[in-house]
Amino acid sequence: MLKVALLGAGRIGQVHAKSILANAESALVAIADVNAAAAQALAAEVGAEVRSVEAILADPAIDAVLIATSTDTHSALIERATAAGKAVLCEKPVDLSLERALACQAATAGNGAPVMIGFNRRFDPNFAALKAAFDRGEIGKGELLAITSFDPAPPPVSYVRVSGGLFRDMMIHDFDMACWIMGGAPAVVSATGSAIVDPEIGAAGDVDTAVVTLTWADGRLAVIKNSRRAGYGYDQRLELLGSGGLLSAQNVLENTVQKITTAGVSSAKPVYFFLERYMRAYEAEWSAFVTAVKAGTAMPVPLAEGVAALACAEAATRAAQSGRAAAITADMLGG
Repeated sequence: MLKVALLGAGRIGQVHAKSILANAESALVAIADVNAAAAQALAAEVGAEVRSVEAILADPAIDAVLIATSTDTHSALIERATAAGKAVLCEKPVDLSLERALACQAATAGNGAPVMIGFNRRFDPNFAALKAAFDRGEIGKGELLAITSFDPAPPPVSYVRVSGGLFRDMMIHDFDMACWIMGGAPAVVSATGSAIVDPEIGAAGDVDTAVVTLTWADGRLAVIKNSRRAGYGYDQRLELLGSGGLLSAQNVLENTVQKITTAGVSSAKPVYFFLERYMRAYEAEWSAFVTAVKAGTAMPVPLAEGVAALACAEAATRAAQSGRAAAITADMLGG
């Protein structure tokens, strides 16, 4: 049984707590949060203890730490937890700062404790099946990837101000998906964005609608489309064109009923919220982490791949601000 501590009792921490409890090979024994009331409420719900971060890291009986705190604390907590010999699963992104994330990568490289970054979408059954089919060579060489990721409604502006921006906060998932499917980071990033959903988002210095083009050194391309508003639901689709065919993963709908009449064809809308869409992915992500820790095998999403996604976000931010394509260099990837 893997004994686990959860750092962060907010919304995403509560999601992860359910995944830990659902896994027969892990036990949630301790929770820490700067909000004492939130920590106490979640601990009471799941039967864990409330402890300080210091007490958790000092306890040799705790095998692993799941970090679900605010992004600006991620790198420091990864460093502290791995120095204490704990396996770590940390929510995305690694940090708001690429420079800080690279420092974290360097600091943890030699201490032997495994680190996994929480890009849960890799574990969505539909996206995972697409990736597996591609890796089996079913459509030949991948040439053009299209990723659509639309939220049903924008977050509060108070969140936007501390999020690091759409490219680091929202599109970071899509950068990871592109690097994962294409087998590595692109060479060049072009980006454009607008604040057309909510002018207050623009006033906060961010965008709510964006299109990014990624170009690999061999000419392969990916296009990512993000919007903070799709009133019909949580729109999540992938399409990969290869030299020998096409693979696509469509939305998960509220139900599978389809009506066909002389008036046309209609079906249900996409599910509305990310928890409905990706709860199975969170559970599969945690299961993969537990399996890797217990077997002593490589992490499914290592820290270096979290850094690569952040490098894409950094390049996209620069490209959108300057109006010029931005290169991803070896030093941005820790190479």
